[in-house]
Amino acid sequence: MRTSFFSRQFLWALILSLIAAGSIAQDKPAEKFEPEVGQQGKDVIWVPTPQPLVDRMLNLAKLTPKDYLIDLGSGDGRTVITAAKRGTRALGVEYNPKMVALSRRLAAEAGVGDKARFVNGDIFETDFSAASVITLFLLPDLNIKLRPKILDMKPGTRVVSNSFTMEAWQADETAKASREEGCENYCTAYLWIVPAKVGGIWRVDDGEITLKQDFQMISGSLRSGGKTTAITGGRLRGDEIRFNAGGTVYTGQVRGDTIEGTASIGGRTRAWKARRSFRS
Repeated sequence: MRTSFFSRQFLWALILSLIAAGSIAQDKPAEKFEPEVGQQGKDVIWVPTPQPLVDRMLNLAKLTPKDYLIDLGSGDGRTVITAAKRGTRALGVEYNPKMVALSRRLAAEAGVGDKARFVNGDIFETDFSAASVITLFLLPDLNIKLRPKILDMKPGTRVVSNSFTMEAWQADETAKASREEGCENYCTAYLWIVPAKVGGIWRVDDGEITLKQDFQMISGSLRSGGKTTAITGGRLRGDEIRFNAGGTVYTGQVRGDTIEGTASIGGRTRAWKARRSFRS
């Protein structure tokens, strides 16, 4: 009996000490995660985009509340939060769950938690096809890896990158943030507008147009009345097409395998229409 009594006393003392320790642990506030510049991520180290350049990037994309922005590799969420403050629905895709939690907290503190969403995910496994604006701060080789998926997006989708290019796919526009604005490093923004796919042979009323496409740049020829004329100055901006053939300036809108627009020469303008018969 004596041994049993002391055993029970020891057991109760142990239970009470564990309860007390648990209470102390619960009372201790959880430490907030603070990201460090240069911390290692899945594909790149983390360096925040300077806020002046975030603003410049969104201006370059002509962001509106009607857009849906997806930031690939959203870090601390500042691009998504800034877009949400402009009234735009925005989603950040970030591999580091601690950064995701931080971004959600910052969005809530900024009062935009209803428009700014963040998910923990791999940008190369993410379906971002619904976006009208894509933002990036990745290295060139990662941009190139994403490029095929981007080029398959809806024509007119705007893609803005901090500092790093798409190599052979030349930017449609470039903008810079200055030191006077508070930007010291990584201060250049590049904009690409996803072009329609127009390569192939197109039938027109008086002949045929052959178009060759190199991203947003186009070349080719117009064959009409037994004569072939080279196409010059050809360019796409989303689904808008423009080129010159024999002094006539053709402009139009691409809708799949159809182009409709106007042809202008010497102050005279007429409607023109083309239908693709062969896709290249």
